[in-house]
Amino acid sequence: MPQHLPTQASAVRVRRSRQVADRALKVTCILFTVLGVIVLGWILVMLLIEGTRGLSPIIFTQTTPGPGTEGGGIANALVGSLILTVLGIAVATPIGVLAGTYLAEYGKGSKLANVIRFVNDVLLAAPSILIGLFVYTLMVQPMGSYSGWAGGVALAIIAIPVIVRTTEDMLSLVPGSLREAGVALGAPLSTVITSITWRAARAGMVTGVLLATARIAGETAPLLFTALNNNFWFKPSLMGGVSNLPVMIYQFALAPYQNWRELAWAGALIITLSILALSVVARLILKKDKAR
Repeated sequence: MPQHLPTQASAVRVRRSRQVADRALKVTCILFTVLGVIVLGWILVMLLIEGTRGLSPIIFTQTTPGPGTEGGGIANALVGSLILTVLGIAVATPIGVLAGTYLAEYGKGSKLANVIRFVNDVLLAAPSILIGLFVYTLMVQPMGSYSGWAGGVALAIIAIPVIVRTTEDMLSLVPGSLREAGVALGAPLSTVITSITWRAARAGMVTGVLLATARIAGETAPLLFTALNNNFWFKPSLMGGVSNLPVMIYQFALAPYQNWRELAWAGALIITLSILALSVVARLILKKDKAR
């Protein structure tokens, strides 16, 4: 039997219903986008207002004050955070770059590579507090003390998946003709990777390291179980806990002392601006590399 074609009136009704649904979806998306921008803007405005009130040259030269005392700064927390972040990135970068290189150059579709990718994806989504508990059981309990070493390891575990994923993605974008040219000249695969592939993907790999640095710079939960916090300068051995900005902000924001809360706002502003600067630099490097 011949199929009946829809009439012009029914086709018009279908088009109108689709147009109405499309417009409704656009309006909904715009409303939620505006809502998200308003909430984010509100947070940033509050952070700027409250953070600038607590900013002064003193906070960069004095250590965090004790309970009930006036004044003080966050110099020890700034230095401690810098040490923990550098330590975490120093551990994570070689592991992440080598693992990402294996996945992109050697493993590719092998079963081991698939297992590594699966574990890496799990770590990317793992709550940081679980990583802190893991390192606490692995290092803090056997050593009998909180330490900067444990904090650095916890931050490294968080940073490694970011570097692995970025390194693999950037190396996968390198044209195969470059590898073939290196092999045709008689260079071993290791030389081709280090001298050609890594150089071609250098900007993207550096971007991954910067993004991982921004990722761990504001982590609080893992440091609560590893480096903890104190109001003094760190020991050269990094044992006995290390003062750091994230935990300091967490503790001072809940304190009943006005100067502690002001220092918490100032520390939050500093760490936010630092993460923003790292993110901007990473995007500029990646944009510059794409322009080439």
